[in-house]
Amino acid sequence: MWLKELETERLRLIEIGHHHAESLFEILSKDEVTKYDGIESLIRVEDARRLIDSFKSAYINKRGLRWGVILKDSGKFIGTVGLNQLSLANKRAEIGYEIHPEYWRNQFTSEAVNEVLGYCFEELGLKRIAALTFKDNIASRNLLKKFGFKEEGTLRSYLFLRDQSHDALVFSLLSSEFFQLRQQIIQESNRL
Repeated sequence: MWLKELETERLRLIEIGHHHAESLFEILSKDEVTKYDGIESLIRVEDARRLIDSFKSAYINKRGLRWGVILKDSGKFIGTVGLNQLSLANKRAEIGYEIHPEYWRNQFTSEAVNEVLGYCFEELGLKRIAALTFKDNIASRNLLKKFGFKEEGTLRSYLFLRDQSHDALVFSLLSSEFFQLRQQIIQESNRL
């Protein structure tokens, strides 16, 4: 196995267990969270337990990784971040994330995504990370662009949610672009 706990200045990214089911349910039962997540809002805590089981299955089968996002100062579980469609053989994956609305606009998602991207490119040796997002999800689109993701195109009627089809925008980031951007940030900070 190769999942490891990750840490940032304010966050711990940990393995998600059944003891997190109620916290995960609290997040994914909110329509404002699932509106752009590609899943229906959870109805019961048992739904969260099944989702946690699917995270574990994806990890065991090396098809995905999912971390719980924990605030260091309080120990509060505020969301998840991770990889779907992981293919180690093809050195690619898709990134996804969701954070409790109470913690939106505090840069927690950016902090978690930055750590996961570093892990993917530096430790797993991935060459490409993709992201799918709804066209209307401006916050997610802006976050992806902040990290250098390039918009590749539209998948028409790709997501079906709440009884209707939705287009998805495809973004990608290559390892070479990630390392180049990281080098630019280091050079700029050295000039200050």
